[in-house]
Amino acid sequence: MGLAGPETAGQPQVTPLPTLNGSNPRHDDVNGHWPEIPERSPCVAGIIPVIYYSVLLSLGLPVNVLTTVALARLAARTRKPSYHYLLALTASDIVTQVVIVFVGFLLQGAVLARKVPQAVVRTANILEFAANHASVWIAVLLTVDRYNALCRPLRHRATSSPGRSHRAIAAVFSTALLTGIPFYWWLDVWRDADPPSTMDKLLKWAHCLVVYFIPCNVFLVTNSAIVFRLRKKSQRGLQPWVSKSTAILLGVTSLFAILWAPRICVMLYHLYVAPVHRDWRVHLALDIANMVAMLNTAVNFGLYCFISKTFRATVRQVIRDVHMCCTLKSPPKGTVVELVLKSVGTEL
Repeated sequence: MGLAGPETAGQPQVTPLPTLNGSNPRHDDVNGHWPEIPERSPCVAGIIPVIYYSVLLSLGLPVNVLTTVALARLAARTRKPSYHYLLALTASDIVTQVVIVFVGFLLQGAVLARKVPQAVVRTANILEFAANHASVWIAVLLTVDRYNALCRPLRHRATSSPGRSHRAIAAVFSTALLTGIPFYWWLDVWRDADPPSTMDKLLKWAHCLVVYFIPCNVFLVTNSAIVFRLRKKSQRGLQPWVSKSTAILLGVTSLFAILWAPRICVMLYHLYVAPVHRDWRVHLALDIANMVAMLNTAVNFGLYCFISKTFRATVRQVIRDVHMCCTLKSPPKGTVVELVLKSVGTEL
């Protein structure tokens, strides 16, 4: 689950991007409620976001690739729908890191200083929001699947299958791409010096609803039902109070709700109270909120390792296989044969 929009640390010397109709300013006749302050808000965070996102990408991307391989093995071995959903969630986190962190924050924001064509910026908006929506709503799919498994077990056994899971995942990714298209007209909040237009308000509220408020309501309702059902069963001694799959679900959804809350609050504060463009405190708050939200794309590996012994064992096996593959490729010719003969002799 990731962050959307090309909102990196502003470059004061760069000319603002064109607006919806290519004119600037976009609404000359609007009487704004924001105070007129002549100077632009400085980027007080400086180079810290660039360092943070570079470290996050260099650590998070390999970890997510390792998670993908481990979950793919578990999904193939067990054929459980939950592993397929976790695999899709990790894949969407990888797309989020590549599209948003690398292309949006680092390449477009830090390296190119956003001196890129408007069409490229807005096309990147679509991909960023689509990746964001996919990441969040795959988590919703996982939540609904666990709810059906625990609260409607007979129906879940009759209807769940890897093929059905794949179709649901494909539908989410397709819908996410479609819902990302309106955000082609998303404006850059770092240079949004004028009062928000109707389009601005619609897009920002759509972002908050689709990415946070609606999913969190689904998480709250389904997780509450799951916890209530598990507590009733544990009181009757039928099963443990929280299974590992349920613990992973609660951890994934709780981390998302906590890490994304600051960004949503700052976005709404920016929309109705103060502009990022002219208030360094809002500028700094949005910088920090974005960094906290993007952390969500790299923390699931630690959560899976902490909760699931099976996942830890699979990860160790993947690392061991990679190490063996590298070791067998490195020695000179003939050494591999000796190693194989020795291992066979030992077994005999």
